[in-house]
Amino acid sequence: MIPDRIIEQNTLKTDGSTSTVEVRLPWYRSLPAASVSEVEFSVDGVAAPADSIRWTMNGRTYRLDDLVGVIDEWWFPTDSAVLSGSIPLEPGGSHEVRVALKLYIPYIVTDHGVLRIEEHNEKTMEAVAS
Repeated sequence: MIPDRIIEQNTLKTDGSTSTVEVRLPWYRSLPAASVSEVEFSVDGVAAPADSIRWTMNGRTYRLDDLVGVIDEWWFPTDSAVLSGSIPLEPGGSHEVRVALKLYIPYIVTDHGVLRIEEHNEKTMEAVAS
């Protein structure tokens, strides 16, 4: 719905082995953390392995599998979550960052079940040391 704002510009950070970027909710209303269904994160075409991806919101860090039952943490449209994954990268230079999100919208039920949206965003930015 609002895919062009998913990736926060100028938020790519790296420690050499793990890269992070801040992401925004591509929806107009808050969603519980359990609404995050799938996440893909890549830099310059190198995808973070799914088991290395971490999701930090409201000061708490989760593995993607752990988000399934988290209904007491909310992602607000005005707040950024921090997405991290094992992507080796050196600081500096211009990099193509891609994030894809699949989110359930729990308060919209269709004939096929709970609405699930799929959004993605790509931005070019410089990596800074974390």
